[in-house]
Amino acid sequence: MTRPFPDPTRPASSRAEVLLGYLDYFREVVLDKVTGLDEAELRRSRLPSGWSLLELVRHLTYVEMRWLEWGFEGRSVADPWGDRRAGSWHVGADEAVSDVLADLRNRGALTRAIVLRHDLDEVGAPGERWDGADPATLDRVLLHLLQEYARHAGHVDVVRELIDGRVGE
Repeated sequence: MTRPFPDPTRPASSRAEVLLGYLDYFREVVLDKVTGLDEAELRRSRLPSGWSLLELVRHLTYVEMRWLEWGFEGRSVADPWGDRRAGSWHVGADEAVSDVLADLRNRGALTRAIVLRHDLDEVGAPGERWDGADPATLDRVLLHLLQEYARHAGHVDVVRELIDGRVGE
């Protein structure tokens, strides 16, 4: 992986850049961990819960979309829960691995664009995402996304260790 862990002592141009730096880092950790595995391994589950690494990558793509585009900005999205089928994460057998990975990278660019259009203390648009609650501020959304990424990066780390013993970031 080429992206170093964000140094907390390095000056940053803004708090938004700090949060985006961490999001970018964890996204790259996930992508790096799945790189080099063959398609069969990416689609296979090694856990009793049944999810595959490719399904987790797709899930993260949708998580960013749900929280920022559909939720915070309140945009209309065709299928905000498109990463799920029958209550589980899902990637169709006809979906190319390269497309799923590219979708996460592209979503990262969209996330950055959304964040840079707004102030961190800005409150999101009312909408379905909030299930009747008041919308969150952008900084709270980003902190939630960081938690989601850090947790799932750990999951990917464990699965990769089970596959071939590779550990660490």
